[in-house]
Amino acid sequence: MQEKENILKILEGTKTAIQKCDATTIKNLSNQTTNTIALTHDPDNIAIAVIIYSISKLLEREDYKKLPGWKEFYKTFFKCIDNGIISIKNNDEAKIKKSLDCLRTSLIKVSGSLKEHIQDVFRKASINKASKIYEHGISMEKTANLLGITMFELASYAGQKEGVSEIPVGAGISTKARIKLAMEMFR
Repeated sequence: MQEKENILKILEGTKTAIQKCDATTIKNLSNQTTNTIALTHDPDNIAIAVIIYSISKLLEREDYKKLPGWKEFYKTFFKCIDNGIISIKNNDEAKIKKSLDCLRTSLIKVSGSLKEHIQDVFRKASINKASKIYEHGISMEKTANLLGITMFELASYAGQKEGVSEIPVGAGISTKARIKLAMEMFR
């Protein structure tokens, strides 16, 4: 795991923000990981970014909190964050991985309509984070692969966002790399 300090900071901030039901702070914490991801391509930081962004979107929706399974999901998620913080502080790699897996699975273990909502939020969060990484100059293919989405999903989302298409040609990847990417898209 790379950037343990960053993940610790994100988890501690998220824990505090969850207690305050502050979805905006949680979203900002998730966005802070984008630079780290663009530099390191660390899967743990990617997972944290998507998970934390997902929880911010879930907390924004008051109607989700009324669905069956919400209290159990919330309790489990919060416990996983606590375990992650403790594991990082103790430098216990195995428990850190276990805590990250717990966070991931807490988002998909719920049942009923809450599960459908959470899975939808998680998928959209992955696409959103991919778009932010792509804005940092990482190739579309690499970004899509890092987040487990298709290049089509990323291209569709990035094409809708204002500003992504306004990135200067020389910012990020070379013209030669862009041509190679375009050729790969049409294979």
